[in-house]
Amino acid sequence: MPPAAPAAPAALPVRPRTGRFLVLGVVFVCAACGLVYELELVALASYLIGDSVTQASVVLSVMVFAMGIGSLLAKRLRCRAAVGFGLVEAALALVGGTSALVLYATFAWVGGARYVLVAFSLAIGVLIGAEIPLLMTLIQRVARRGESRDTSGDVADLFAADYVGALVGGLAFPFLLLPLFGQLTGALLTGAVNTVAGGALVLWLFRDDLTPRNRWLLVAVNLGVLVLLATATALVGDFERAARRAVYGEGVRVAVQTGVQEVVLTGGEQGPLDLFLDGRLRVSARDEYRYHEALVHPAMRGPHARVLILGGGDGLAAREVLRYRDVESLTVVEFDPGVVRLARTDPALTALNGGVHRDPRLRVATADAFQWLREEGPAGRRPYDVVISDLPDPGITPSTKLYSQEFYGLTSRVLADDGRLVVHAGPLVTRPRVFWTVDATMRSAGLRTSPYRAAGRLSGFTAGPDRVSGAVAAPHDWGFVLAGHRTPPGLGLAGDAPRLRSLSPRVLGEAARSAQGERVRGAVPPSTLMHPRY
Repeated sequence: MPPAAPAAPAALPVRPRTGRFLVLGVVFVCAACGLVYELELVALASYLIGDSVTQASVVLSVMVFAMGIGSLLAKRLRCRAAVGFGLVEAALALVGGTSALVLYATFAWVGGARYVLVAFSLAIGVLIGAEIPLLMTLIQRVARRGESRDTSGDVADLFAADYVGALVGGLAFPFLLLPLFGQLTGALLTGAVNTVAGGALVLWLFRDDLTPRNRWLLVAVNLGVLVLLATATALVGDFERAARRAVYGEGVRVAVQTGVQEVVLTGGEQGPLDLFLDGRLRVSARDEYRYHEALVHPAMRGPHARVLILGGGDGLAAREVLRYRDVESLTVVEFDPGVVRLARTDPALTALNGGVHRDPRLRVATADAFQWLREEGPAGRRPYDVVISDLPDPGITPSTKLYSQEFYGLTSRVLADDGRLVVHAGPLVTRPRVFWTVDATMRSAGLRTSPYRAAGRLSGFTAGPDRVSGAVAAPHDWGFVLAGHRTPPGLGLAGDAPRLRSLSPRVLGEAARSAQGERVRGAVPPSTLMHPRY
């Protein structure tokens, strides 16, 4: 007897053309969700661990490698493509949807998150890689119910839907999910959408391909994933508050996501005020006067009628500048309006900055400092006598362009011929090469520099344990570079300098000698936009 012909595939509940459209629609949704998971991992890792270039490279390279593994593993599921795809999507929705939650929990309660980041990148990549072979099998399954088709056309349509979905997901993450829902809720909602799309396709369109046991298995798994994601979404607020207490301590008083960064204020009523920006201790009321006195007052020796502060939205550098009565105008260029709003309205922060925003000499511009210097600072305006760069440490990737040769070239254009520029250049003791790279970069822009340091630093540290190692950081120092156009400015204090708590001509002399004692050997190349060296 001749061998029996293979059984014809079960009938679909819709016409082949409609079934094909539904499969491609799910491809679109799954691709969008997959890219959201990738971007969410990159964004959260950059915030928790730092160095966004490294985190993006780790996530994307591991994920692409894992997608190849997933494609190979999916070959074993092609004979059961419908149930295989349903289980893969449920697993992807659960892993991708909870990835931000688990990553943040690891950071808050354990301290290090890098290995967890790699594990999630690997798992999500394997599951995304398994999607395409299974979807290819399903779309060909639909085609067999209609006219004969060239499979190359199926491949083209599938990849077109996949790429367009990735585009939509890539745009939805920064412009919709992140501002409306935040990192955690946005990831959980994406997981829910992923679950519904994958489960609905298999349980309805391909229901006749499933055995009763597999059908109930998929229903149970998808309902379980949806219940877990819904429960996590309902508890996100409590989880975030608990995680913040684990990271910042019990005294969290204000926690806001400004659209630029997370801003947290602790203390201020029963203890010293601390200001955290994206998890990094930016200001501590216990020692901020040391930093701001060392930053501002050496630059005020000389004419200082017009002063420009780049950064410094907390108002603390402005407080020191406005202690000089002959300052006529002070411009503060701050990128984050949320920080300025807190500096104006929060009672504890307003008390610390002396209510400087009520001083009529102060004007605030909300802008990126680099772009502001390009657009608002060209020749034709009256130059500034003093420019103060009160920006985050140069080792933080988003700040790299604000420590580049091009940036200092723009800054020198708005500086008067006899003016002074002072730059916060990061810790000298723990990162000497970064500090001397700032010095070399300023000199490459035509400025003459006088480096110095101030000891006793607490501000600028990561909250709690170190982001990568889990070790608790110890206080160290701040490094500064004072510069002018023609000759290196002398380190000293103005004749009309107010009474200072931590600074004197003798202390400044020691600060300069101490900085020179930490100079690294050999030539240090400057940092540019096209070749950053921090």
